[in-house]
Parts: sequence; structure tokens; C-alpha cells
Amino acid sequence: MKIAVIGGTRGLGKWIATFLSRKGLDIVVTGRNEITGESVSKKLGVEYIQDNIKAASNADIVIISVPIDATPDTIREIGPVMKEGSLIMDVTSVKKEPSEIMQEYAAKGVEVLPCHPMFGPRIRTLDGQVIVLTPIKTGKWYNKVFQFLESENARIIVTTPDIHDRMMSIVQGLTHFTYISIARTIEKLDIDIKESRKFASPIYNLMLDTIARITAQNPYLVYSIQTKNSYIKETHETFLNTFTELKDLIATENQEEFVSSMSSAAKHLDDLESALGRSDKAISVLTEEVSTLKKQVGREVGLRHIYSGKVHIGILDKLTPDFLTLTKNKSSTRLKLSNVEVLNNEELLQWKLENYTKKSYDISGIFPKGCNPDIIANTVNNLQDVVEAKVIDTYQGNQIPQGNVSVTIRYSIINENASIAVEKLLRGFGSQIR
Repeated sequence: MKIAVIGGTRGLGKWIATFLSRKGLDIVVTGRNEITGESVSKKLGVEYIQDNIKAASNADIVIISVPIDATPDTIREIGPVMKEGSLIMDVTSVKKEPSEIMQEYAAKGVEVLPCHPMFGPRIRTLDGQVIVLTPIKTGKWYNKVFQFLESENARIIVTTPDIHDRMMSIVQGLTHFTYISIARTIEKLDIDIKESRKFASPIYNLMLDTIARITAQNPYLVYSIQTKNSYIKETHETFLNTFTELKDLIATENQEEFVSSMSSAAKHLDDLESALGRSDKAISVLTEEVSTLKKQVGREVGLRHIYSGKVHIGILDKLTPDFLTLTKNKSSTRLKLSNVEVLNNEELLQWKLENYTKKSYDISGIFPKGCNPDIIANTVNNLQDVVEAKVIDTYQGNQIPQGNVSVTIRYSIINENASIAVEKLLRGFGSQIR
């Protein structure tokens, strides 16, 4: 099965192409810039074609991931050339217009499935991610797509294009508009953000991080969402009218009406207890890694940079609320805490197995005759940087003192220093190393 990702050399389209190619699917990507396209093709191991029509006409599934403004014309370009029995999808943030155009321009026998992934290209998996499907009619492809997303643990919402756009006028339109307004207000007041964080509650810091995440997005995309969703005009006007009403209540010191308005809004949000619980959890995450790392000072830790994906391993030498320092081979690396995530023991071991050279050794020790060699080997296997340990020989003979047994253990390590730990452990069992 061949899948064409139109606009698959950048942004979400590139993420989709990467994700699907790792699933072993046959992927072709298109993009206007040939140099970028060839680079992406080589890096991902997928095919690159500059011609949208050529890519779409040979594909079983076509996923359109181009800017919102370009989506209608792209649909009109490729819809008529698609082969019978294929599927056309789009992943734009506005669904009503693309859905109508796909229905009109898709060739006979082509199934249409408008789609909106509610995430950006920074995520790693579909676990827990929301994906909205807005089918006009469902066919064989709908069931296959649904089952695939379900198998990837995505949260699937099925609705109409109209309801989707109405909801997005709040979920995206209002929130983006509000957050950008807050950021611009802080800028115009010439407030030092770093300085303000010193005075801040966890909620303020969490809000700033959310605002920064929104304002760091592609501004052309955000503008398109604000202008192409037909419901957003009403949302903007309602927001501005409400803002003015509340501002007037403050200006006239009308406490009763202000309290009433705020209480009414809180009541409408519903299930405040759950909301407080979720926000408490979000706040705790901000300090959770610091608490974990505090216990690891002086020990080896593994950290993955969330942007580059590079893994740093070393002894945690110093930790502050904002930075940490790792030491390895007498050199130090200083990392910003907000830019890294801590690898758990399994992840750290897996990384070492993939990147370090594994070496195997045999070690023999004399133990009391009543010992259990398998327990000794399992204990060795639990040592850090030991990836395998097993008993390969037990021996009693003239060279072994009476009442004792020689046990030989073969173990594999990914760190030369682990051999010292193995010998120390065996001596701790009362063994005499042969």
C-alpha cells in the first residue's frame, strides 16, 4: 500500500511521513523545494516527488498536509486524478470548506475522510493524542483508519465538519487569540518575563509556558485559523464584549456584579474538582523531575534532550532549579532542566545496549558447597551495566578445598568499570576469586 503525503517535507506532514514510514509503510512525500525534499527523502528513507499529481495518481491513500490557504486548490488539483478505491484525507484545522471541496472534486470511487490531528509535530507517539474525524459518508477506509488509530492508543472523536469548526473557534480560535493578546500586553508594558517568574506562583509559570508554546507556533498558520474558520468572528466579538463588560465592572467598583459573573463562569465550566486535580497534576510535573534528580546527585543518570533527541549520560554533579551539570571522563556538560527528560532504568539500559560495545568475561570463585550458583548469577545480573550473567560451570576436585565448590559465571557488560563491581560482589559473598 502506497501513501502519498502532500506537503510531507515540513511540519506536521513530515511528522506523518516519519511516523508512517517507521510502521513499515510505503511512503512518498511531495514538497515545492526540491533540495528540502531530497534531504527529507534521504533522511527518512522515503520517496520524494515534486509533482503532486504524479504522487496522488499512484497512491492508495493521499494525505494533504499543506497550509490552510493552499488546501482548497491542492484538493482541486489532485482529487480528479486519484484512482478508484483510494482514500483522500486532509489534516487542516478547518474542516467545513475542505470537506465540501473534497466531496466535489474527488474522482469517482474515491473515499473522503477529513481529519484533524489535535497536536503538532513535536510529539513522539499517538498515545493519548486527540484526532478528530469528520466523515460525510463512511466506507472501507474509514474502518481501517479508525482501527489503526485505535491500535496506536489515540483518542478518536467522530463528528461533523460544522460541529468541528464550531468547537475549534473556542479550542483554537479563542485560546490562541487570548494568549497572543496576553503576550503582546506583557510586551507593551515592558515587563521582564524572567524577573516576573521570580514573583510567580506555579500557575503563572504554567500559563507563561502555555502562552510561549502558542506564540512559538507558525504565525501564518495561526492567522489562517483565525481567518478561515467562519465561527471565529462571532467568538471574537463575544470575547471583546465580555472583556468590556468586566472592565466596566472593575472601573465602577461593582463588586456584586463582578463576583456574580465570575461565579457564573466557574459554574459553567463544570466539574471544578476534576479541573483542580488535573491542574494540580500538571503543576506537580514541573517539580517531579527535580525531586527525582535530587536523589541521583553523585550517581549516573541518563538525560534525553527533548529537541535534538541527543542522550547525555554522566554523573550528576550539580543541580539547581533551572540547570544541572553532568560529569563524564573529567569533562562537564551543563544542561537546562526544562530542555531534558530523565531516562528510566530500562530506557538507559536500552540506549547503552544500542550505543556501547558489549564485552563478555568469565570469572570463577570458590564458594561454600551449600551455595546456590543461580542466585549468585542473578545477583550479578542485577548490577548496573551488567546485561547478562549465567553459570557456565561448577567444579569440585583436588584443586578445590574440601567443603567448597568452584563456580564460573559468564557475564556481559557495557562499561569496563562494571567488572570491578562484579568482583567486589563475589568477594562480598565470601568468595575467593580464582
